[in-house]
Amino acid sequence: MRIGYNKLWKMLIDKGVNKMDLKEAADIITGVLKKMRDIGL
Repeated sequence: MRIGYNKLWKMLIDKGVNKMDLKEAADIITGVLKKMRDIGL
């Protein structure tokens, strides 16, 4: 079962937060963020 992140990306856009802000705030490493982005497409 795959997890989709489309709702997360939409919420970030609505709040004016970019993915790098999320990465820094949640202390996510770049590789994990890339995997999340690739799955969310």
